[in-house]
Amino acid sequence: MEVYQIPANKVIMQHNMITSGRYDFTACQLDILFMLLACLEKGDDKDKEYDIHVQDIELITGRKWNYQQLREASQDIGSRMFEIETTEKYIQLWLFKSFTYHTGKGYFTVAINDKARPYFFELKNNFTRMQLKAVLSCSSKYAKRLYALACQWRSAGVVKMTISDLKEMLSLKDPKGKTKEQFERISEFQTKVLDIAKKQINEHTDVQFDYDLKKRGRSYELIVIYVDFKKEKQLTIDFNQSIEFQKAVRTVTAYGVSEDMAKLIAHKNFDEFLKLIEQMKKGKTAINDPAAFIVGVFQKKGVISIKS
Repeated sequence: MEVYQIPANKVIMQHNMITSGRYDFTACQLDILFMLLACLEKGDDKDKEYDIHVQDIELITGRKWNYQQLREASQDIGSRMFEIETTEKYIQLWLFKSFTYHTGKGYFTVAINDKARPYFFELKNNFTRMQLKAVLSCSSKYAKRLYALACQWRSAGVVKMTISDLKEMLSLKDPKGKTKEQFERISEFQTKVLDIAKKQINEHTDVQFDYDLKKRGRSYELIVIYVDFKKEKQLTIDFNQSIEFQKAVRTVTAYGVSEDMAKLIAHKNFDEFLKLIEQMKKGKTAINDPAAFIVGVFQKKGVISIKS
């Protein structure tokens, strides 16, 4: 058996269906998934099984893996269903076929479910790129999931969704209402999920994570997640403008749009901008100059003067 040592700076790629899918994995089960992703190579035989070495994660994170906890995690993972829902179909899927533990050798072997292989290998342009050490260094399962979501949306800078949709993604709420919703009080959801995730992501990963909750009427219904690279220059705060507006401007300028034009877009048209980014991501034709394309769209809408 050849010992495979995974480098600490390993970048893993995860299918977006897994990133934003609906499933409830523990932190340990997520680490098994991420370690498996680190072992995959393009062109792997369809029957290949993957050895995961306990020492690898210990070297990467400096944290000990409890071998008994691993066995319990993989035993329980067999009952954890992964759900994929599109406009055409709804799929119930189990990612793994088997786990084999090699007594006294410090590693175990994972076999991928045949039906799940497309979500590991047929990525095309539909994948999330993230740092293995970063996601392993977060101890909260919610921090791991939200870090992956942040990486998926890092180019846009902002993702907006209903709190209900986010809870369903994290398996805190059953879309069919058959089980009791967890963290029903918004303050509890913030302190036990969002704030812990924010702290861990900002301390241990390569992205800066922040969020705002928005009300519709008297209740909080929407969450806006902001994602910025830590390596980028810190945003200078103008106290005459709201923080939300300044973050919106920063998001638009990330696509190469000048600050003056970005302010015009962010002023009253930021939701339209986010919809445009979504259309660009889903488009089949590559856009060589995103800034020029965005400016052109908003010139046609009369938001930006042709002479700007």
